[in-house]
Amino acid sequence: MIKLVASDLDGTLLLNGVQKLPEEIFPLIKRMKEMGIVFAAASGRQYPNMKRLFAPVASDIVFVCENGAMAVKDDKMIYQDGFSRELVMDILHAIQDKEGAEFSCSAKDFYYIMPKTRHFFDRMTKVIKNNCKVIRDFSEITEPCMKLAVYERNGMGEESIRYWKEKFSDRCTVVTSGNDWVDFIPFGTNKARGIRKYQEILGIRPEECMVFGDEFNDIEMLKSVPWSFAMAHSKDGVKAAANYETERVEPVLECLIRMKGNIEEVIKHVQ
Repeated sequence: MIKLVASDLDGTLLLNGVQKLPEEIFPLIKRMKEMGIVFAAASGRQYPNMKRLFAPVASDIVFVCENGAMAVKDDKMIYQDGFSRELVMDILHAIQDKEGAEFSCSAKDFYYIMPKTRHFFDRMTKVIKNNCKVIRDFSEITEPCMKLAVYERNGMGEESIRYWKEKFSDRCTVVTSGNDWVDFIPFGTNKARGIRKYQEILGIRPEECMVFGDEFNDIEMLKSVPWSFAMAHSKDGVKAAANYETERVEPVLECLIRMKGNIEEVIKHVQ
């Protein structure tokens, strides 16, 4: 029986670049809670942003934020990872020096940004609607940094991905997070870390968990439980990490509810 469902957001629950969750997800989450199934939102996004997205059910779910660098339950931090300041500065200088590249630096309650363009400022504050603190100099970064990300407006092509991996993959995990982003994450930090923490504190076994994802920053989470679904549009490397595929999350959750949490019956109906 399933007791925990975890889902990525961008490219998984949020399809085709939309920035608002489908209304149908909220009653599904409430129904699962009534059945004793915990829903975990697992994303590279910051906690305040995720909390706004899930506002109708925010008190009913748990959060794995910043690609697993922070977990929050009942508005209380369960744990928080972080980078050394030296590595933060090295990555930020590299991003600022590269033409067309913009950064976000994740503190607990906001992102530090130093926009080179109005487009990036608007995307972060008006489209994605993150809590941001605009700085003019790196010395203004005083809060611990959990995750760094680089954004390239024209898309994160193979050449750019290779560039960032060659520069920093010996010092941290470098992974794509959507078409326009590459994330820099402390070694050992990933979404599976957050899922394991909730399994521990809630007394839930891996075989009682279902997860959904679509990007390379979801791979550890997809590998961590037997009932893992990659989105049909995922790259081959992501699909290889999952045991099943789906076009959308909601129909699988609807089936899970109909089958009263019996995952074997769900698999029969959705495959």
